[in-house]
Amino acid sequence: MTLAAYTPRSLPESLSGLFQLALDLRWTWHHGTDELWRALDSDIWDTTRNAWLVLNSVSGERLEELAADPDFQQRYREQIHAHQAFTEADTWYSTDCPGDLGEGVAYFCMEYGLSESLPLYSGGLGVLAGDFLKASSDLGAPVMAVGLLYQQGYFRQAISTDGEQLEFYPYNDPTMLPVSPLRDADDQWVRVIVPFPGRHVRLRAWKAQVGRCELLLLDSNDPRNEPGDRGITSELYTGDPEKRLQQEMVLGIGGWRLLEQLGKSPSLCHLNEGHCALALIERAFSWQDDHQSDFQTARTATRATNLFTTHTSVASGFDHFSRSLLRLYLTPWLEGRDLNVDQLLALGSQPSNADNQSTDLKLNMALLALNMCGRFNGVSRIHQKVTQTIFQPFFPRWPAEDIPADYVTNGIHTPSWDSPESDAIWTRACGKDRWRRPLQSTCPMTNIADEELWEMRRLERARLITYLRRRLASQHCEQNPGNNHEAACGLLLDHETLTLGFARRFTEYKRPDLLLKDQERLLKLLASRDRPIQIVLAGKAHPYDLPGKDIIRRWKAFSRRPDVEGKVVFIEDYDLGVANQLIQGVDVWLNCPRHPWEACGTSGMKVLVNGGLNLSQYDGWWAEAWNPDVGWAIRPGATFDELSGSNNHDHDISDMEQLFDLLENEVIPGFYDVDSEGIPRKWVGRMRASMDQLTAAYSANRMMREYVEQFYLPMAEMGSRRSSETARELIGEYGEISRHWSRLRFNSFNTSEDLGSQTFTVEVYLDGIDEQRIAVELVAEDSEHGPRTITAMQMKHPLGGSPHTYLYECTVPSRPEGHYTPRLRVRDERLNLPLENPAILWLR
Repeated sequence: MTLAAYTPRSLPESLSGLFQLALDLRWTWHHGTDELWRALDSDIWDTTRNAWLVLNSVSGERLEELAADPDFQQRYREQIHAHQAFTEADTWYSTDCPGDLGEGVAYFCMEYGLSESLPLYSGGLGVLAGDFLKASSDLGAPVMAVGLLYQQGYFRQAISTDGEQLEFYPYNDPTMLPVSPLRDADDQWVRVIVPFPGRHVRLRAWKAQVGRCELLLLDSNDPRNEPGDRGITSELYTGDPEKRLQQEMVLGIGGWRLLEQLGKSPSLCHLNEGHCALALIERAFSWQDDHQSDFQTARTATRATNLFTTHTSVASGFDHFSRSLLRLYLTPWLEGRDLNVDQLLALGSQPSNADNQSTDLKLNMALLALNMCGRFNGVSRIHQKVTQTIFQPFFPRWPAEDIPADYVTNGIHTPSWDSPESDAIWTRACGKDRWRRPLQSTCPMTNIADEELWEMRRLERARLITYLRRRLASQHCEQNPGNNHEAACGLLLDHETLTLGFARRFTEYKRPDLLLKDQERLLKLLASRDRPIQIVLAGKAHPYDLPGKDIIRRWKAFSRRPDVEGKVVFIEDYDLGVANQLIQGVDVWLNCPRHPWEACGTSGMKVLVNGGLNLSQYDGWWAEAWNPDVGWAIRPGATFDELSGSNNHDHDISDMEQLFDLLENEVIPGFYDVDSEGIPRKWVGRMRASMDQLTAAYSANRMMREYVEQFYLPMAEMGSRRSSETARELIGEYGEISRHWSRLRFNSFNTSEDLGSQTFTVEVYLDGIDEQRIAVELVAEDSEHGPRTITAMQMKHPLGGSPHTYLYECTVPSRPEGHYTPRLRVRDERLNLPLENPAILWLR
């Protein structure tokens, strides 16, 4: 399908390229065009950072003036040429793996955090998705993203005079957002139809250009829809399960139909969380129609090229929908298909409950995604273990260690988060195009002097203080009767004071109140004259999270104490714009979630490029990155097994004490330990080590290459071998194995010992199953006698006197009796096991 250009207003011919520049969100991280937008309307640009709004707000008279201005014309032509060079340049993908991913990857996510001017996000999941797209553009990875265009998005926040969070939902006029309607060759707006009970919902399609990538967005606010349906895409993360299901239908079903309508046939589908799981069902339906097959064959053929990434740390965080709600909404969609609601429930329910017909059975969207995918992953090394634990109940009799969850540690799109000062330093150290090519694990700062690094930090901190004062003034600081006016307006914030930052979603497990658990100790730090500190806070609590709101209220009350005013400030309405300012200017980023609930925690990665240091819980990415040279860790070395399921209160108290100990004994003294030239050399050494060792390693550049190399390419290769014939063969073969499986058994299990080793033999009855399809393994769990081991047992020979019975043998290091146990499982290189077949049998 050919898409017509979107030009809502006329421009002077010599400036016509401004449309292309304004509609490419590359300006959110490439700042070459900033002066163009500032020249058009500096007030709107500095306030909104929305190039499309600037272009549509400027007067025709001003445009004519600029068209006749030779200086502006010169800058304009330079940016047009630079943009063209960017789009035509070779990339990592085009050079290293051209065409290997065929028609590319369809990436689905409920939210995208690309810019504060496109408010389609609530927090970390969306920001990660936005950074993922930007890195895909830099590296040339063929990713097309699908999401929803919300009329209101996530709520906007204000804080009342008594500290209560207030929520507002202003309307986002899509014509003023940096997106354009998708129009076909006949200039008709592309629309997608999704069947709902008794009606069809029409979805309008939009496009956001993200460098080389496209973000396709669906919006239900079509005048021909019923009023309730027009509001399906009104707000992000509604608490109403019925509306949530409607949104996930629009995203999953409508999103895949949009790709088909546009003539796109992606080679892989990548789900960022389980909200989008219905896209995989719709993809299977599409394959089924193209190949005139049944659903199970389509599922088997397509799942090899479906990837599911989860960021969830507790099973209760997954979306669940009741049978009655599913029957109401999904029956029209499933009509005429060989998949009904009960069968869909079986795909998204715990195996022991799959045949349960009770009315309280619910569809788990994460499990549905899992059962439609060929691979799945968590987002840090610790989160891999968390994910294995969460999904272990869905793999009966498989130990958590064997659950096939992979991981790719998240990364951040560094050019979106660096300050002007740090950008200049990095350009000198590593080159102008450093973030658009594969980076080594380090990018040496050896040629940058201590004095330059410290001056960078001083300038960044000073710019943050200026921003905070401006922001606090806009929060109506003068309307706080009884407070110190200067303190309320940020005038007591100091350019040379150690500045700590905490900005996250305010919810209990992130423990934003850990410092408040010992207020006397905190007051003592804030009262120091010789080693002062100041704290900047920001964050939203979900509208239904009452404990989170209470934490905001307590911080606001604390910040208004006469002995605290001006030293602790809370910035309202946390968004990408606020985050960008904070991570560029703070000296130390605080992060203290309850271990092991932090899936990754990318906020702390954003300070790396700017020379900020992390003081964080030893969890998520920080458990991989931390060493004493780069920052500070709370409970360093903590393991998942040590802390999961333990007493939260006890750990809160001990973690709080460690946090204060680090601040009192290391962080604050280190910042103020300066030499005769006023430079804290050891602190700068930590900055240098952090920037040098961690920035590239925790960038989205590295993350994206890992997805391509470790997931997309091997998955595409496996998918190329899943023809319709192969899929049918697999279904037939494993249907036969399933019919025999209940009759498999162990007949005998014997051992002999010789010089510190043991030889085990086991007789296995396979009931006619081809022994090539069965793996026999000897398993020993981790103990004081050695680590966990899984040893393949070799088939020695069939037993002539007992049909379908085989003798297996292996030799292993000696352990006490009972430590080794044999098991049977499926063996097949064509499948990802045990994900695609969890059949297993243990001797005991």
